[in-house]
Amino acid sequence: MINPTDGPALKRFLTREQIHQRVAEMGAQISRDFAGQTIVLVGVLKGAAIFLADLARAITVDCTFDFVAVSSYGKANRSSGAVRLIKDLDHAIENRNVILVEDILDTGLTLCYLRNMLLQRKPATLKIAAFLDKPARRLQTIEADYVGFPMPNDFVIGYGMDFAEHYRNLPDICWMPADVHD
Repeated sequence: MINPTDGPALKRFLTREQIHQRVAEMGAQISRDFAGQTIVLVGVLKGAAIFLADLARAITVDCTFDFVAVSSYGKANRSSGAVRLIKDLDHAIENRNVILVEDILDTGLTLCYLRNMLLQRKPATLKIAAFLDKPARRLQTIEADYVGFPMPNDFVIGYGMDFAEHYRNLPDICWMPADVHD
């Protein structure tokens, strides 16, 4: 059990060692797929920031970063279904190899919105890397090209994922007790 100083007792879903190992494997695969090329990692703020940082260190080809921020959750733990752009890219991606980096692929609403927005900007390639994939919640048809771990339809926190902006800094990914997030 993990006991944050002012929060509920938490059970681990993935340890920092499991996370590190899988991110290294994903970085190696991306490096093989884009050997000799440059890629732009586009992180979806705030949740994907930690995953993007670790993934970038695991990639051996030249890469740059950019970030987008969207809102579909607000302070709730369930998507409202309406996605709105809060922060756009700082740089053009036309004719660039782009990997959209997300912490969790859930309903698919956010990633479909972002994929469509980025495709309008004519990248050379557009791939998706999601650390967690929750297919049971999918409302839009979308799959990630690189997936860390599949997971059941449960609520998790840590490694960038939050509950009302808390717990992002946990190094492990933990189950959030239902009585806390419902």
